[in-house]
Amino acid sequence: MSTATAQIKYGWEKALPATSFEDAVTRVTELLKEEGFGVLTEIDVKTTMKKKLDLDFRKYVILGACNPPLAARALQAEPQIGLMLPCNVVVQEDENNGSIVSIIDPKAMFLFIENDGLKPVAAEAEEKLQRVLNKL
Repeated sequence: MSTATAQIKYGWEKALPATSFEDAVTRVTELLKEEGFGVLTEIDVKTTMKKKLDLDFRKYVILGACNPPLAARALQAEPQIGLMLPCNVVVQEDENNGSIVSIIDPKAMFLFIENDGLKPVAAEAEEKLQRVLNKL
């Protein structure tokens, strides 16, 4: 059973109390693919924290998701937008062995960038990423 999507300052998150971390990562990756996103990077924060700092951390992964047509349009409108790409999706284990999925709001870039040419690209990306979260 999933809970409602919550708006956070620069994205959205959804708690999945009945979904394991591993299942959530698999499902999110599948849903991103359905929306035309590939996962370019996968950062295993738990392993990295242990290896680099000898710090125990919960299961936590950062997925760098890219939709090539949207990325191309964004780069044409704003060449430096690459600093804000790809769209990050976080899957983390909660304290009860469920999961929390957080997705960046592409419109958050407007906190830093003033370029009206990016607005339709961000709106389309937002629509696709919201569908991913809503299907969880």
